[in-house]
Amino acid sequence: MDMMTRIATLISETMKNLWPETAGLPAPEELRGLLAVPPDPKMGDYAFPCFRLAKALRTAPPKIAESLCAGWQHGEVARVEPVNGYMNFFLNRVHFAEELMEELAAKKERFGASEEGKGKTICLDYSSINIAKRFHIGHLSTTMIGHSLKRIYDFLGYRTVGINHLGDWGTQFGKMICAYKKWGTKEEVEQGGVAALEALYVRFHEEAEKDPALEDEGRAWFKKIEDGDEEALSIFTWFKEITLKDAARVYDLLGVSFDSYAGESFYIDKMEPVIQELRDKNLLTQSEGAWVVDLSEDNMPPCLIIKKDGATIYATRDITAAVYRQNTYHFDKCLYVVAYQQDLHFRQVFRVLEKMGYAWARDCVHVSFGMVSFEGAALSTRKGNTVHLEDLLNQSVQKALEIIEEKSPNLEDKENVARQVGIGAVIYTDLSNSRIKDIDFRWDRALNFDGESGPYVQYTHARCCSVLRKAAEQSWPAPDWNALTDDEAQSLLRLMSRFPDVVREAAEKYEPFMITRAVTDIAQAFNKYYYEHRILDGEPAQAAARIALTRATAEQIKAGLYLIGIEAPERM
Repeated sequence: MDMMTRIATLISETMKNLWPETAGLPAPEELRGLLAVPPDPKMGDYAFPCFRLAKALRTAPPKIAESLCAGWQHGEVARVEPVNGYMNFFLNRVHFAEELMEELAAKKERFGASEEGKGKTICLDYSSINIAKRFHIGHLSTTMIGHSLKRIYDFLGYRTVGINHLGDWGTQFGKMICAYKKWGTKEEVEQGGVAALEALYVRFHEEAEKDPALEDEGRAWFKKIEDGDEEALSIFTWFKEITLKDAARVYDLLGVSFDSYAGESFYIDKMEPVIQELRDKNLLTQSEGAWVVDLSEDNMPPCLIIKKDGATIYATRDITAAVYRQNTYHFDKCLYVVAYQQDLHFRQVFRVLEKMGYAWARDCVHVSFGMVSFEGAALSTRKGNTVHLEDLLNQSVQKALEIIEEKSPNLEDKENVARQVGIGAVIYTDLSNSRIKDIDFRWDRALNFDGESGPYVQYTHARCCSVLRKAAEQSWPAPDWNALTDDEAQSLLRLMSRFPDVVREAAEKYEPFMITRAVTDIAQAFNKYYYEHRILDGEPAQAAARIALTRATAEQIKAGLYLIGIEAPERM
């Protein structure tokens, strides 16, 4: 049982002793949720606000706090103090250090992991790249938020299904085939990859401005794809293979993988039964030649299902995909990690699913996020102001290598460490704030070894590992936990003790940045401890305790970085 749960249980026992006949008092689980950490350690290690009890006890919170403190009889807490309606707890520092260190040593990098998700499935729809287009920086957030959430849910015992819902349907593919047939060669496309396909697409639009008839040819080729024409499908499939090969290099750099690449085209032959179901349930109405689901009761525009030319759109395929995923994976939640601009789209899709009678539609969640700019400049594909993600990652690795060459020229395996640091810097920047906030990627912040950055946290891990390598040169006695009663050690221990709560909250709120914040706080607290205390010096049993704290810190930093998709170098 962790310390906050234990304190909540003891508060509950104290309340029952003081007010045995009173109804409406909160249970230990609720009490635990009310516990807070004071902003100043001088005010205590934990604080319980008594305001929640005022109505049931018909007493002012300050009086309740005084009564609870007077009735407290539990030795695990050194002392309790009533302050302005709060009950402040001062832990028995030796007892707290010993219990937590034993738990950290037992669980190592699995501290905070649980089986709470056992038997439950979460589908995560993220990254969702477009076929025949290069992976750009705008895809970073969906990819890394989704990847991190997948690792977090795995850590909590859920079965997860990562889905890359490829954008692989639409008239643009007919246009691309048309361009390839007119101006491309197999050799050029094989050598140039997605860049060659993008160039053909650009040329198509340039030529179509001079010869509008090309648009009809493009539509005709897409109709061939829809009709299953052998040549059209062969070229279309080849384009997909080239795109995925190109994307695989980026995913390998990021350490990202998926369980399914079922994209829009996968659902084309599965839409008709869903459309028929909408008809059978009298949900489809005609509007200006198109078929829609009326959502006026929900203050939303109608959800377009079939255009007046008979074509389906994104909503049709997303509704079909949701039904397929529930029938296939029986998910408890299906998360869509997609930019906030698609908020209305997903509200419409989820509401249509509810109107179809699917109770599980309430378990579909749009996990939205903000925009990305680069060095203060907004990005726009149409204006040509894009930053390709592979280029950004390779540039970050190169910059990291230059810094390492300058600061640690004799470091072993410099290229691999530069890869870990460079990629980690990009990921950390993306996951360093609440996902809905816009991100401005700047090199001076991303690769700062001294500030709140990926390299700073990674360097702290490497520092811990350096201490542990030196400690391994001799044997040590059993730890004397009295060595961990100073303010710096206790501050670090409190942060690590809260890590399981942070993981759970990150999962509940779909916010990986909470783990980024927690692991950064742990790194900062350790560095403060490191500068204030000589870890390997002094009485051996006390040094052993400081070494154990260093080992636990390294393990927690590594675990936290893993959950946000970053590697932890042992030397930097």
